[in-house]
Amino acid sequence: MSERTAPRTAPLRARAEIDLAALRANVRALRAHAPGAAVMTVVKSEAYGHGAVPCARAALAAGATWLGTATPEEALALRAAGLPGRIMCWLWTPGGPWREAVEADLDVSVSGMWALREVVEAARHADRPARVQLKADTGLGRNGCQPGDDWAELVREALRAEAEGLLRVTGLWSHFACADEPGHPSIAAQLGLFREMVAYAEARGARPEVRHIANSPATLTLPASHFDLVRTGIATYGISPSPELGVPADFGLRPVMTLSASMALVKRVPGGHGVSYGHHYVTPGETTLGLVPLGYADGVPRHASSAGPVLVEGKWRTVAGRVAMDQFVVDLGGDEPAPGAEAVLFGPGDRGEPTAEDWAQAAGTIAYEIVTRIGTRVPRVYVNEEQDG
Repeated sequence: MSERTAPRTAPLRARAEIDLAALRANVRALRAHAPGAAVMTVVKSEAYGHGAVPCARAALAAGATWLGTATPEEALALRAAGLPGRIMCWLWTPGGPWREAVEADLDVSVSGMWALREVVEAARHADRPARVQLKADTGLGRNGCQPGDDWAELVREALRAEAEGLLRVTGLWSHFACADEPGHPSIAAQLGLFREMVAYAEARGARPEVRHIANSPATLTLPASHFDLVRTGIATYGISPSPELGVPADFGLRPVMTLSASMALVKRVPGGHGVSYGHHYVTPGETTLGLVPLGYADGVPRHASSAGPVLVEGKWRTVAGRVAMDQFVVDLGGDEPAPGAEAVLFGPGDRGEPTAEDWAQAAGTIAYEIVTRIGTRVPRVYVNEEQDG
């Protein structure tokens, strides 16, 4: 991930401006939504495309007390960058860097016996106890231990290893499948099963520091799920987890990323002129075309061809024809902005620009994917790095 700090007038082909003041404000807003719980800021996948290390630092400055990643490599990179405190990682495969994680004081997630055996062996070699969080599959059907005999065995063996000084069971946790769909029957079912699985482990001697199941949508809408810790991912970056739940402003959130580019060319063309591969767009009459130097290699979704919105000189334009690997075209309707004029793909929306949600609708996807897929050719330009006040 490119991390570049530059003035607003920097002559870049394209830029993803990351407003760290907005991120800090979002963390504070999320803390207010769950006042009785600690906040874990999830910075997996380079903080959903925003840059893991700068965003992690900003989140901690705003009161988050945990950081979360998917892979152990992501967590180890945070530690190597000097990030302090509690860092949890949950997506493991056999032979993963268990010993390095133990030595780095990471909290590691265990969903089954193979993982428990590997982390116990790593703790023996490291000569220090591992911090282990047991994950319960309460209905998502991905990672996590099944209820019943499997959970009973995992809890029993984890507590046996804890008694031997090889690990500490620091957490019990799970993940919702449909918390972004208000009223979905799976929400109450998962919450009830999580309580049962936690109670089972605690009745047998587990004394976790944290119990957690709430993701961003549950943090915003389901106080009963907050327990000791909430895990906030996409909401940290000012994006609503679901249009059904509301827009970011409804929750006191502000989008953190603004994606823009400098127009590479503006030219006048006649009517009937084909545009981009396949000529899926043909100019209806004489007009001007603007070339935006971003494409699917930069993360602009090809599925948004002929649909993605762009703000140029105060007017919304639409991608004309196919999004190519490095560029796309907009029909400017006869307007002639100068080459180098700013084309804003998405941002907070308060300058009239489209939002990541607008692009998600255009591409038939979710806003999570829009921001996360913005590639490494696009420099991240950090603004408002200094703590507020």
